[in-house]
Amino acid sequence: MLKEREIMAVLPAVDMARASDFYGNVLGLDAPQVMDDENLLYHGGNGTHFLLYKTDNAGSAKNTQMGWETTDIDGEVADLRSRGVVFEDYDFPGLKTEEGIASTPVGKAAWFTDTEGNILNLFQRA
Repeated sequence: MLKEREIMAVLPAVDMARASDFYGNVLGLDAPQVMDDENLLYHGGNGTHFLLYKTDNAGSAKNTQMGWETTDIDGEVADLRSRGVVFEDYDFPGLKTEEGIASTPVGKAAWFTDTEGNILNLFQRA
């Protein structure tokens, strides 16, 4: 049954107003559907969405929590940088970013964090 259902990412936030400002004013997402004071539902392309919920546990994950697929990672990175987004630089075995973008056999990727410490990324398939 689950294979036929939409998948929804769920992201934590300590400060809902700060996080909402980031997603709306910095990333340029449309205003969320307000579920209640502690839950905001953001809609993306092609029927996708994610839930932002209030919790003190935000920022504790050390892995990518959500990403967007793009066909123009260089343009998206440039646009987000112009809005104040800072991209992470990594230098791990098998993964090194150059000017915030890593090239891998499967595509290019770039990572940044939101105001709550969640690690987000952009990905462009090869």
